[in-house]
Amino acid sequence: MDWSTPRDGTYAIALGMFGMAPEAILIIDDHALFRSGIVSMLSTAFDTIPIFDSPSLHDALTLVAVVPTIILLDIQLPGISGLEGMGLLRQRWPAARIVIVSALDLPNTVDTAVAQGACAFLSKADRPDRMMTVLREILHQSAVAPPVGTILWPSLTPRQAEVLSLVGRGLSNKMIGRRLGLSEHTVRGHVQGLLAALGVTRRSEAVFKAQQLGLIR
Repeated sequence: MDWSTPRDGTYAIALGMFGMAPEAILIIDDHALFRSGIVSMLSTAFDTIPIFDSPSLHDALTLVAVVPTIILLDIQLPGISGLEGMGLLRQRWPAARIVIVSALDLPNTVDTAVAQGACAFLSKADRPDRMMTVLREILHQSAVAPPVGTILWPSLTPRQAEVLSLVGRGLSNKMIGRRLGLSEHTVRGHVQGLLAALGVTRRSEAVFKAQQLGLIR
């Protein structure tokens, strides 16, 4: 990603600085320059939301005054890798939405991340506005509390919603990739993500359920 004016050094994590914030973003990435660039960008875009960061999964799990709404997680980390540690993060912060941010956007990696509970997968080659769109959507979904007794609709990222619409038209992953300018591998990852969000295992089941919920026609 082309991060502009990254901060020098690691963003300070002061336990209790912000208290138990209703919203917070936690970045776990061992590359200090990349991490500080994300912190700088998010601090500007979300000036009322505390931004924390950690160079490893071990250090992140020692934070006691942080209750993140979103966790931006790299895969290649020292010690416990991102994929290996997703279960630990979900145990510690079960309500947090985990977004994988990695240069390893291979199909097996994307599928594994989604299967283990990631709600989105962002490539480090993506444009920054792509990340901002995904994060704003997740924060919006977390902020909206539906009335008691209402049906909870699945939480789809904007890209997953686009893919779902095209799946509903009967397009293959290859054709969807051409329409959206994505690789077939990336499309496959989005399809796996929306299947998980809808609680189904097949594309036909996803289309049927999405039609029932009024997500597509």
